[in-house]
Amino acid sequence: KFWTDLGGKLVNREKLVMAQFPGIYVLLRKQDYSGGSVGSVVNHFGFYVRNFDEGLARWKAAGLNWEPGPNPGQGFVNGPDGVRVEIYENKSIPTPMQMHHIHLMVPDPIAAQKWYIEHFGATAGKRGQFDTANVPGTEITLGKAPMPQEPTKGRSVDHIGFEVTKLDAFVAKLQAAGLQTDGAIRSSANASGLRIVYVTDPWGTQIEITEGLSPKS
Repeated sequence: KFWTDLGGKLVNREKLVMAQFPGIYVLLRKQDYSGGSVGSVVNHFGFYVRNFDEGLARWKAAGLNWEPGPNPGQGFVNGPDGVRVEIYENKSIPTPMQMHHIHLMVPDPIAAQKWYIEHFGATAGKRGQFDTANVPGTEITLGKAPMPQEPTKGRSVDHIGFEVTKLDAFVAKLQAAGLQTDGAIRSSANASGLRIVYVTDPWGTQIEITEGLSPKS
């Protein structure tokens, strides 16, 4: 209910339940969790909205936990399971909402930026005070944490994920660079035609790498 009230559309892919927004699927599964997103490496993620005032009125009417931000047209929605979502207004986007960023908190943002450039083909950027690593569809925002944050595994945001083409070649390149996966590439038990594997970045962000995630039409 939180994700549909926020503006997502629920889509099912066999056993997978996903809230779909332009640029991102939020995969939902039932499990105990050790804490919300704040305090873990993935502090929050963010959306653009085309009409901030309209969205804000709708979210307040739905009873969502709204936290005003420091700037006009900006704020946070806090989910019932401790997932923190930042909202920015951008009147130029073609859809009512659109994926904008994943915000990591790390002791060394430049080192994290270099890691995502080397292993995930990101491009370096800057947004305000933040260094960023930009990949197709989203910005990885890198905030400086005064101390290491908790790993994501087991938190309410358990992991992030990237869809790739030619998964075998992509993973072979990661392994050749010395990265360890959680095992061999495998077929998902939840959706036919979906292949998955996990890696974890040096700061504790668990990353699912998929091929074939999109729901079949």
